[in-house]
Amino acid sequence: MITNTPKPPYYAVIFSSVRTDVDEGYNETAERMEELAKQQEGFLGVESARNEVGVTVSYWESLEAILNWRNNAEHTLARTKGKEMWYKTYQLRICKVERAYDFEK
Repeated sequence: MITNTPKPPYYAVIFSSVRTDVDEGYNETAERMEELAKQQEGFLGVESARNEVGVTVSYWESLEAILNWRNNAEHTLARTKGKEMWYKTYQLRICKVERAYDFEK
């Protein structure tokens, strides 16, 4: 599902990753992180897709909201496990959305 975001400006965190072959606990942790992110002040939504490269984009009201999510203790533990077990490589980009438009049939 595509996230219905508010009028800009707001922020997008783009997490691009390549997985290892280890699946142990990954899906449960990913689901928990989405559930936990939804509880964070300033969270606007999330979209995700995976082929060879996985891309997850989360949307936030402010840089402060993103920093608070980054500093969440449970999220910190999940990031550590990701580096140790689940990801060969990843990149994280934080962008300010200044303009947005949509189309629907």
